[in-house]
Amino acid sequence: NPFGERVMLVGAIKTQTVDAINEAITAGLDAVAENKPQEFRDKNDYLLPCTRHFIGHLQTNKVKYLVGKVSLIHSCDRDELAEEIARLSLKHGLISDILIQINIGEETSKGGYAYETAQETFARLSKTDGLRVKGFMAMLPESEDEALLRALARKMRSLFDWAKTQSADVEYLSMGMSGDYPLCIEEGSNMIRVGSTIFGARDY
Repeated sequence: NPFGERVMLVGAIKTQTVDAINEAITAGLDAVAENKPQEFRDKNDYLLPCTRHFIGHLQTNKVKYLVGKVSLIHSCDRDELAEEIARLSLKHGLISDILIQINIGEETSKGGYAYETAQETFARLSKTDGLRVKGFMAMLPESEDEALLRALARKMRSLFDWAKTQSADVEYLSMGMSGDYPLCIEEGSNMIRVGSTIFGARDY
């Protein structure tokens, strides 16, 4: 990316077979990420050594499957979830690394904190025992308007740069999926979540 940061490649592995995932791990993924806690639980023991992330919408009653087993939860999108991750982390004597999910396109169909509240949320969650805020995650809206997408991506990068001045823990701006990762990298993302580009179109 233009800031000289290495871009981390996270393989989005939902619906993939263990063999396909292990092949991708061998080829050099930085991390593998599951969308569903149950799928994570079912596959985790069969995968080759690789950093584990979680990227999907997370119900509070499923946090127990992930705490202590994943290195990074990208999708911390509401206070109730942050509180449950913190509670279980402290119970197990751990600190969980999270990204704060920002709903940068203000889409009703997506979770996440409002951009306007991002700085306040960052300050609050950074002070929460049991959590370590490593940065932000965002999903750009599906749009043909490249100027809009670049503007939104830049807003996320400026938020990320601000957060780095607040805390030495901040490392990651997770933004970009199979459809838009080149644009996101150009605008300063340093972590992309890619499924179909690696594994081919999903077979539902």
